[in-house]
Amino acid sequence: MKRLLIAGCGDIGIRLAESLPADEWQVSGLRRRVEKLPTRIQPQPANLADPTTLQSIDRHWDAVVYQATPDKRSPEAYRLAYVTGLQNLLARVQADRLLLASSTAVYGQDDGQWVDEDSPTEPAKFNGQILLESEAEAMAAGAVVVRFSGIYGPGRDYLLRQVRSGQASCREQPAQWTNRIHADDCAGVLAHLLNLPSPQALYCASDNCPSPRCEVLDWLAVKMGGNPPARLSEAGGQGKRIANRRLRASGYDFRYPDFRHGYGAMLK
Repeated sequence: MKRLLIAGCGDIGIRLAESLPADEWQVSGLRRRVEKLPTRIQPQPANLADPTTLQSIDRHWDAVVYQATPDKRSPEAYRLAYVTGLQNLLARVQADRLLLASSTAVYGQDDGQWVDEDSPTEPAKFNGQILLESEAEAMAAGAVVVRFSGIYGPGRDYLLRQVRSGQASCREQPAQWTNRIHADDCAGVLAHLLNLPSPQALYCASDNCPSPRCEVLDWLAVKMGGNPPARLSEAGGQGKRIANRRLRASGYDFRYPDFRHGYGAMLK
């Protein structure tokens, strides 16, 4: 049986563990508070920011998934979670396969253009800059890096709450492009890459249909019986469109290929 350590085992990690065959994978979850982990996951109480708490963690694993998240949105918190924590863990453990959950925030493009794994990464914001440092650390250790776009799903329903409260707004022209991936597909992508015989070093994980923000909000308003979102006239960036060709070519099929499927399931 293969042994998997999920470092920073939160919602996506739990979904990943529950998607893996129990007779093939023994899953351990590393986090500070382990009492909320389901019985499927063996608890590994530790703090990635404190190397002394990692001494009880086994050294060798068949696979490690690193998906720590910061406690707050600040450069210090991001560096602690994505760089320091990763360095501390890599100083302790070894894995035949290492996966790093990163983000499409590493792209700075803002004119509506398509981007993929070969596109330049020149983020203007600190979160993207620190994530690039984390990716470099992971790739130096032979990791497969996955850049997730905006994650949504149960417990991640910001747009639904915006529409329900009547506070949603968007700009019609030029379009504000949005990219998303359902939490179940995040887990599905990680499971797929854990089992893929010869994965490439980098994948963009976003659903099949980047969409203008107004299109998404208008559709939700109709489905929820709410008012259409307010239209803004102010200038601003257009965002980017994430291409997932490499991931799909590797054999992954999305459970929720676009926002209509994903949000439709949530609204049911």
